[in-house]
Amino acid sequence: MNGTDRQTDYDVVIIGGGMVGASLACALGNTPLRIAVIEAAPAGAELQPSFDARTVALAYGSRVIFDSLGLWQAIEALGVTPIKKIHVSDRGHLGSTHLDCESEGVDALGYVVETRVLGEVLRTAMGKLGNVSVYCPASLEQLVVDDNRAQLVINRQGQTETLSTRLLVGADGGDSQVRQLLGMRTFRIDYGQYAVIANVATDRPHRNIAYERFTATGPMALLPSHDVQDKQDIYALVWTVSESGRDSVLALDDSGFLHQLQQRFGQRAGRFVKAGSRHVYPLGWMQSREHVRPRAAIIGNAAHTLHPVAGQGFNLGLRDVAVLAQVIVDAVKAGRDPGELQLLQTYASWRKRDQLQTALMTDGIVRVFSSAFPPLALVRNIGLTLFDILPPLKHTLARHAMGFIGKLPRPARGLHL
Repeated sequence: MNGTDRQTDYDVVIIGGGMVGASLACALGNTPLRIAVIEAAPAGAELQPSFDARTVALAYGSRVIFDSLGLWQAIEALGVTPIKKIHVSDRGHLGSTHLDCESEGVDALGYVVETRVLGEVLRTAMGKLGNVSVYCPASLEQLVVDDNRAQLVINRQGQTETLSTRLLVGADGGDSQVRQLLGMRTFRIDYGQYAVIANVATDRPHRNIAYERFTATGPMALLPSHDVQDKQDIYALVWTVSESGRDSVLALDDSGFLHQLQQRFGQRAGRFVKAGSRHVYPLGWMQSREHVRPRAAIIGNAAHTLHPVAGQGFNLGLRDVAVLAQVIVDAVKAGRDPGELQLLQTYASWRKRDQLQTALMTDGIVRVFSSAFPPLALVRNIGLTLFDILPPLKHTLARHAMGFIGKLPRPARGLHL
């Protein structure tokens, strides 16, 4: 189905048709459930392949989930860059850790893929599902929840429509309208930092190595990628800066930017020779104190946003998708109502450990590795060295980076729902 379908009574309505919301719709495809996706951004808004294309890091566990949903083959066909090794180091200190996919018995620790590729694959897959209706562009105007249904008023091309659903899912990002309308409280930490995002090229191939480099001004990450247009290896850069550093970095011309980047990062990846357009985002940690209400659940960035230092944001949201989809499908098989609060609390309880562990790990990395306090620098470098020389510690770190945390739902184990 598509947005022209006239059915207005659904089992599940997903607000937000981005990567997380669309993944949930695909996970629930080919089930008896009637699904609607409400997305505000017009379809096809992504850019064509270019040096400046935005990318996302997929953990190996996310590949397993996409594979179980029947989507990985299409994603891989459009182009992914495997991360074979991860090198973690602290600038100016000897401590470092190296993770290798061969040691973990997998093809890659993760993958870097353009967001437009994920968008294209998910959009195409949704279009083939007979039980999914897509309202796009459309926005949520009103929401009323009672014991039996959630009633929504949406605006589509200037016309209002009323929909009802047994379960409303908010997948509408960090400023989630669904979360706000439901009155869900949040916990927030502002790091007073900004992420400078850009694609950069060096004078040597990346050899599928990702770098995590900690500096006195904050962490930096280089993720191996590929420029399809120019057929060259590039890196997706995440450079953490302070507010004053943000302004100075943005004021630099390309030559000055590359020089500053070289000074901060060092020579490990080679000599930086090209930089694309720069984008800046404020950094913080947001955690919703509630993830479910009667007839409603939130997932992805609507439920939690993280510092990008560990590259876990989208992967955490995709694990939300896998768990919620399994809970819903199992409930329907048992003849239960997918919007039942007790059922949704199962989802919330299941996801609590992973979300908290991942958030605390990310927050700890930011705080410990953003400090220039000498005793702390010594302790963290001893820690990096211990991780590198003790296989059980390194294996635990690698498993966490790959997204294999706690009790795994069927899609995260490569099984169909």
